[in-house]
Amino acid sequence: MLKNIVFDLGGVVVAHNERSFAEKLGEFFSFVFGPDMKCVPSFWVEYDLGVRTIDETAAAVAKYRNCSVETAKEHMLYAISLQEEVEPTVRLIKELKERGYKLYVLSNMSREYIEFLRKLPVFDYFDYEVVSCEVHLGKPDKRVYQYLLDHCNLNPAETIFIDDRYDNVEVAEELGITPFHFDRRNPEEACEALRKVIYG
Repeated sequence: MLKNIVFDLGGVVVAHNERSFAEKLGEFFSFVFGPDMKCVPSFWVEYDLGVRTIDETAAAVAKYRNCSVETAKEHMLYAISLQEEVEPTVRLIKELKERGYKLYVLSNMSREYIEFLRKLPVFDYFDYEVVSCEVHLGKPDKRVYQYLLDHCNLNPAETIFIDDRYDNVEVAEELGITPFHFDRRNPEEACEALRKVIYG
């Protein structure tokens, strides 16, 4: 029986405003949205791990995109400001909380990103959050999954992990956690499928 529900954030619980992002930032940040983390430049991975500051990362992005550091940083902060709650997921999170499930976050995210997101109402429902920039470990490194399991005393057999990247859920499955790949393109259907897995 599943008791612990672990959510990734980006593409699952929150997502950028599609129209605004596509119009102004889609091409600029295309390097972040590859099929897996192996495609993401090391400077961005280090930013999410909390070992590179926003100013250091902006300098690296500027070089990568051949623009000024100021422009790179402005784009980074603007992209964060476009994040919104994914309504079908938020409804499910409230429902799960009412039914007594324990809710957790396991996400790769920079300090500026998570500080912005923690102001959103949905964060009131989580029992604990493991964020890459704070523990200096990130998915799909097995150690960050194990950190969550150990720190929160979770039984893998009673735990499900939800993420929009296949490589991340595959690692969870290797540790005995129930995997669920979330289709960020259709969150309504993804949440309905998730209900069936959780409730049985």
